[in-house]
Amino acid sequence: MERDVNHLVDHLFRREAGRMVAGLTRIFGPAHLGLAEDVVQEALLQALRTWPFRGVPDNPAGWLVQVAKNRALDALRRDASLASKEEDIRTWAAALSSPGEQEMDDQLRLIFICCQSAVPPDTRVALTLKTVGGFGVPEIARAFLAKEATVAQRLVRAKHRLQQARPPFEVPPPRELPAALDSVLEVLYAMFNEGYSTHCGEELVRRDVCHEAIRLARLVTGHPALDTPKTHALAALLHLQGARLASRVDSEGNLLLLSEQDRSTWDREMIAAGFRHLDRSARGDELSVYHLEAGIAAAHAAAPSVEETNWPEILRLYDLLVDLKPSPVVALNRAVALAMVRGPEAGLAALAPIRLDDYYLLPATEGELHARAGHRHEAAEAFRRSLEMVCPEPVRRWLTERLHEVARQPPSARGRS
Repeated sequence: MERDVNHLVDHLFRREAGRMVAGLTRIFGPAHLGLAEDVVQEALLQALRTWPFRGVPDNPAGWLVQVAKNRALDALRRDASLASKEEDIRTWAAALSSPGEQEMDDQLRLIFICCQSAVPPDTRVALTLKTVGGFGVPEIARAFLAKEATVAQRLVRAKHRLQQARPPFEVPPPRELPAALDSVLEVLYAMFNEGYSTHCGEELVRRDVCHEAIRLARLVTGHPALDTPKTHALAALLHLQGARLASRVDSEGNLLLLSEQDRSTWDREMIAAGFRHLDRSARGDELSVYHLEAGIAAAHAAAPSVEETNWPEILRLYDLLVDLKPSPVVALNRAVALAMVRGPEAGLAALAPIRLDDYYLLPATEGELHARAGHRHEAAEAFRRSLEMVCPEPVRRWLTERLHEVARQPPSARGRS
């Protein structure tokens, strides 16, 4: 019974926490973001304390809202500066039982609060997950492979900065919107990537983090002032990549390469949504990183197999991406596309000048291309170097298996392995 209650509370809290915190932050003001979170957290704890003994109420979400309302009223009585907010609290609690436009606007404004300049860039994703997504500190720490105390300290410092900055609870005005929106999109992009491929640990994919990034991207694109080509390009990218989440690992959590994935498990509805956003991103003359990456994801989503993928088009898009956003990681991905078009030797030549210290994917890619070219010893050496670096356990198992495979090959082995 207690386990079932804990699971229900966790599910409800994830679904309800963001909208409750957003509404209370609108009423209290961003300087009191911590107070809004405390009120909602107390409602959760009250559910955990009482439901196992008294049973789950008929309307558990409504119960949480009512408890949060009472805790908020208690907070008003303790803080004279908030005394005038009592009627706002009662109106908020009554309205929250039926989601509406105000609730969505509150969450959107809270995203901008979490991503504004007063918050350190390395804390914006964590703060957004915590306040808008309802993620707990332990979950965020696992997602970022950080200590819980470190994450908690960063969040406290971020809230303190917001308390000092006292930003308005609003979508920024037109003259400030482009820079503010860029920050929001960068946070959603980073959030999704963190969930899509973790740096180390037991899990390769954190689907809950990816789906939260997609949900927030939908929220952003749904606002008239944010209906821009760039926001739709990012939404397209996240939907097209997110459609493949279920196929990236097998039932035991082992890594599946693109060539090994069962494309029938790709989420067709999400792919269709991705293409709709991609169409809307084509308005105007802007060409962003998100446009190019979404185009690459679209080429993969449209292909029935790896062999039938339009690799020349993907290579063309990577060439543009290298010009627009030169980085060693982009160069690495371009080398893979080049190898698919011109062969593994061309890919290896493109990898040679790339410098990425302690990034396991560089020697792993090198090893795979050497294996395809029939360079057994070079492939084994590259896989060994990759295994010496930090990487997720599913990747480590795959690298170990590939090392054993190339070690077993006869010296005359050629071609793909």
